[in-house]
Amino acid sequence: MIKVTRLNGKELYINCEIIEMLEETPDTVITLNTGTKLVVKETAEEIKKAIIDYKRLIFTNIVKK
Repeated sequence: MIKVTRLNGKELYINCEIIEMLEETPDTVITLNTGTKLVVKETAEEIKKAIIDYKRLIFTNIVKK
């Protein structure tokens, strides 16, 4: 899961496996495969980096076992 921040400052964690699309319009909109849309403070690039870091952590832990 990755942490994102809504425009009102509330932080939440989302499952990056269900992200369907990221848009910058100019706010960043995350569309989940459920149809839910979240508007967040982070840029699409920051979210992409968080996803890569999360997956790298998961993969590294699997390989170590």
